[in-house]
Amino acid sequence: MNIPSNLKYSADHEWVRVEGDVAFIGITDFAQGQLGDIVFVDVPTEGDVLAQNEVFGSIEAVKTVSDAFTPISGEILEFNEALNDAPDSVNKDPYGDGWLIKMSISDASELEGLMSAEQYAEIVG
Repeated sequence: MNIPSNLKYSADHEWVRVEGDVAFIGITDFAQGQLGDIVFVDVPTEGDVLAQNEVFGSIEAVKTVSDAFTPISGEILEFNEALNDAPDSVNKDPYGDGWLIKMSISDASELEGLMSAEQYAEIVG
């Protein structure tokens, strides 16, 4: 299982990559493995300002649908439109082409409450 050390992780299996005052967010390799083949990603919240741990969308796999949660507070700036045509990118490259949203960072201190790669690895073992 791949757990990049340059990212932060939530207990809900989302990852965060910070670039300046913007965060890219997706689901972890563990999460995509648990969901199985992803067939659709729905993010109806683009442009919305959401609090930490709010639902920003859903991920539909062959056998289940799972909510996706914001690991930090901020405005949803962009949905990864490439997922409309290739939702399986989340399975193939969850930390790269399979990112879900880009959002502004409202409260940088929330990042400190997220897990490091080592802490996340202990949880998913």
